Amino acid sequence: MQSAMYYLSTGAVFAVLIVLLMGLWVMTRGRSPNLSQKLMRWRVGLQFAAIVMIVAYVYVKQHM
Repeated sequence: MQSAMYYLSTGAVFAVLIVLLMGLWVMTRGRSPNLSQKLMRWRVGLQFAAIVMIVAYVYVKQHM
């Protein structure tokens, strides 16, 4: 269980990184501002999910 949660939280952090880089790339290229805003909103949601997963992982690790 711990290793699955570890890999899920790591994957969530990498997903945040990928969406962040995509949003920055779109913003610096001056392309669609709506797409940049949408990617940044996705980033915020993924950050929340990543934080929840990390906290759950730490909780499970301490209680096992």
